[in-house]
Amino acid sequence: MPASPAAQRELQILEQIESNPDATQADLAEGLGVAIGTLNFALRRLIKKGYVRAKQLQRRRLKYIITPAGLALRSKLAVDSLQYSMSLYRETRRQARALILEARRRGYPAVAIVGEGDLADIARLTCLELNMPVKPAGGKAPQIVARGTRLQWEEAAD
Repeated sequence: MPASPAAQRELQILEQIESNPDATQADLAEGLGVAIGTLNFALRRLIKKGYVRAKQLQRRRLKYIITPAGLALRSKLAVDSLQYSMSLYRETRRQARALILEARRRGYPAVAIVGEGDLADIARLTCLELNMPVKPAGGKAPQIVARGTRLQWEEAAD
């Protein structure tokens, strides 16, 4: 089960505060690539839940401090995120293996991998592991296509 976007955002905020305790809201928002208003809303939720404290330094300057409960939450969210990533990795490896073995069963000596990013990289590594050559796309080799979070099969071009 993937971590919710809110949980991912909380983890990112807690990690940002931990790595730069003197960061302003503008610094945190920039580091996360979000608007200050979005960050402000998320920070208020973390403060209300008791995961972060805000300490006034100057009239308009706050320092954010992660509470012990916040540290525990950060650890839990980090473990959840890692477990989800590993689950997705294992599922992608399973898909790649099945598609490569199907190509082999159909008598293809090689496959083409279409797409970029982590899924395509996992498919390439699985080809190496199974000793399946990878050819450029557009030839007579069937294609393993990385789309979204899945690998898909496309027959070889005639």
